[in-house]
Amino acid sequence: MIGLFDRLSRPLMRALDPEDAHMLAIRALRFLPLARPAPDEPLLAVRAFGLNFPNPVGIAAGFDKNADVPDALLRLGFGFVEVGTVTPRPQPGNPRPRLFRLERDHGVINRLGFNSEGEVVVLKRLAARAQEGGIVGVNIGANRDSADFAGDYVRLIEAFAPVASYFTVNVSSPNTPGLRDLQQARSLDDLLARVVDARERMSKKAGPTPVLLKIAPDLTLAELDDVVGIARKHRVDGMIVGNTTVARPGSLRAHDKAKETGGLSGRPLFKLATRMLAETFVRAEGAFPLIGTGGIDSSATAIAKIKAGATLLQFYTGLVFQGIGLVAEIKSGLVAALRRGNRGSLANMVGIDAATMTAESWPE
Repeated sequence: MIGLFDRLSRPLMRALDPEDAHMLAIRALRFLPLARPAPDEPLLAVRAFGLNFPNPVGIAAGFDKNADVPDALLRLGFGFVEVGTVTPRPQPGNPRPRLFRLERDHGVINRLGFNSEGEVVVLKRLAARAQEGGIVGVNIGANRDSADFAGDYVRLIEAFAPVASYFTVNVSSPNTPGLRDLQQARSLDDLLARVVDARERMSKKAGPTPVLLKIAPDLTLAELDDVVGIARKHRVDGMIVGNTTVARPGSLRAHDKAKETGGLSGRPLFKLATRMLAETFVRAEGAFPLIGTGGIDSSATAIAKIKAGATLLQFYTGLVFQGIGLVAEIKSGLVAALRRGNRGSLANMVGIDAATMTAESWPE
């Protein structure tokens, strides 16, 4: 039923303003009767960050910003869901229009600016579904007008520890002024020290909650050296590579939309994000697993991410252009690749191309 609805509704959704289409999709998921999916192939099971994932395919933060439909998304076949970005206090984000489809490029530019209903509303929703099971991570960020960005992350760790499967510390959105400065060595060192300390304090009553760091694909390699070194120093549980890019590849064909300010996601991001994933993998040296995101829109691109170093995958923009059938396509493609290569598990595929990729010329 959901497949039929997806095929029939996609032309309508693409005709709407992108943000209106997104809100309509959230409303539809609230009310569509979705059965629980069939169990995943055991070959797809992944253990990472101390959590057991039924499959490695997750939906990235940005789709379900306010935890409206995490359980509906799990029923669509995702192995995990990441809600957010959540900010401590509600904020409207940037003025509309702030979301732009690059149809010919299968890309999206957004300058949403952490529009969030805030901690209280999102926490209430997650607490109400706490007994439902499934892995639901919380992507956390700072309020635009905060006097203490790091303090906002600490506050959210303290609030959400009892209901979050894991946390993603988002310091890489390009749409909150000053936020990406938190990726600089001194600021990041202080932030992660405070975040990990808050997690440890909360673990005494909420249990251990993994902390992941989400970085931008626009870092220089010297900056990446610092970021990975600091992440290892503070023993974060993993990293997500990477967020949207402020770069505009010369290959973009939607020249009018490409001029819009904001972060670019989707197919045009794939090469850059995948290269940064490989660079991160070789620097992490197995200290923690990585989630690969950016430009996944087929089983082939999903497999390329895993070979570049991803233990888990996330996408969102791919759904805009490929529809919900993309989830099943990727999972079946992964199973076929594992059987074809007689690898036994996804872990045996992780990072096998990373070193080779880092020796190639930089993607344009």
